[in-house]
This record gives sequence, structure tokens and C-alpha cells, in this order.
Amino acid sequence: MPDMTDSRSPTDSQKFLIAALNSTVIYVLAYYIVWGLHQGAKVAMSKRYLLQGNWDPSRIIFTVADREWSQHSVIATYGIGPMVCLVVGFGAFWWYWKRERARPGLFKLLLLWIAFHACNSILGSLLADSLRQEGFWYVPDWIMRVGNGADTAVALLGGIVQLGVGRLATVPFLQAHDSHTLMQFKNRRRMVLSTLMAPWVLGGIFIALAKQPYFSIHEFLHLLMMGLLLFPLILGCISDSFDLTVQGAQPSHVAWGLVLVAVVAAAAWWWALSPPIAIG
Repeated sequence: MPDMTDSRSPTDSQKFLIAALNSTVIYVLAYYIVWGLHQGAKVAMSKRYLLQGNWDPSRIIFTVADREWSQHSVIATYGIGPMVCLVVGFGAFWWYWKRERARPGLFKLLLLWIAFHACNSILGSLLADSLRQEGFWYVPDWIMRVGNGADTAVALLGGIVQLGVGRLATVPFLQAHDSHTLMQFKNRRRMVLSTLMAPWVLGGIFIALAKQPYFSIHEFLHLLMMGLLLFPLILGCISDSFDLTVQGAQPSHVAWGLVLVAVVAAAAWWWALSPPIAIG
């Protein structure tokens, strides 16, 4: 019998490469969406308190003397970003779970990565910022005012909760993929390498390069803390036998439209904030 397989269909190896590229692009795009909302909310709140500073592609640096800060301004300015991310994260996950989960396409994966980045902007950033006593760390510090021991405990609790979120996200993450090849349990290790490790590593490298020469330790630690969510998610995906996919899924293909949007978003972000703009 002659081989009736369409020669234009991607091979299994090509499918994993396509998945890695699409997942990395979605990771980057979701990151810029969440980071933009986080930073934008922070700037808007700082203007309400007449706080001065500079906003570059990687972070916001306030040039306000310590005596000019009040408890309310600290909590509001450094807390508004995570609060916005909380709303965005729950909204994105609700949209994914209720509306998109059973539909084919990459939009549901974008929603899930927005939820993941939003979670990391709260729990991961709390732990990351505690390492350098900056950013979101100021919020529990100024609320409790009982010393570094309590602040550290809260930060560690945030990291533990993020580990739990990663483990609970296993089935939702698996349900966000349409490819039968990726979802076969025998291919699960290749699947997590393509759809979780590649986006985290390659996406992080792209973000770092796209923000040069402004890329900061502050942002690096935030990106690093995503691993607290991803490692239990990876372990969960490797061990979970769930392998169902949606009906009507399209053949694997590179989402060139999303590639263009992600590149344009990164370039526009750098162009808008380079050189740094003054706020306040």
C-alpha cells in the first residue's frame, strides 16, 4: 500500500519544536501583558501620591527621600500592582476554565500563561523581593511592622503557596494543549521540555536581551521565581496520565501572528521607556 500521509504534515520531532516556539512566544506575550499592567498600575498610584522616579524597560526606581514616604503611600504604591495581577489572574483563569478549555486553538494557552504570570507577580515576587528587601516586600513589612523574621516567614509562605499552585495546575495545563502527539503519555517528558522548560528558559533569555541595557536583578529574580510554579507543574504533568484533547484541533503549525505580536510588544516596550521616563 502506498503511503497516503500528507508529506506536508510535520513529523513528531517538528511538532515538539513547533510547540516549543509557540509556547515560548505565548510565555513572552503573556509576560509583557502582566508586567505592563503591574507597572502601569504602580505608576498610576505613585502619581496620586506625587512620588517622583524613573521608569525604564525593566523597573521603576523612585527618587523619593525616605522621610517623604508614608505608610499609606508605601502600601498603596507597592501593593497596587499585585492587586491588579490578582484580579487579572483570576479573570484569565476563569475565562480559560469556563469559556476556552474545550475549544481548539492557542488562545486558551495564552490565558493560562497570563494566570501563571499573574500568580508569580504576587507570590513569586513576594519571595524574590524579600531577598533584596525591595518592591512588594515593603507591603507586609509596613503592614506588620514586627521585624524581618515575620517578613521572611510571609515571603516563604508565598513561595510554598506558589509550589502548591503549580501542582494544582497540572490538569488545567494539560487540557490547554490540542496535539495528540504531545498529549500521549509516552511523550510526556518531551512535552514538558517543549511547553514548560523551553518557554521559561528561552522566554527569559529573550526578555533579558530585549530589555538591555536596562535588565535588572530585580526582574531577573522575578523571572527566576516562576520556577517555583513550573517545577511542581512539570512533575505533575510527568506523572498524570490525563491525555484527552479537544475535538476539531488543527494540525500543528507555527503561530506567526503571535510571533509578530510578541516581537512588536517587546520592541514597543523598549522604545516607549528608553531612555527612562520621569514620573511624578
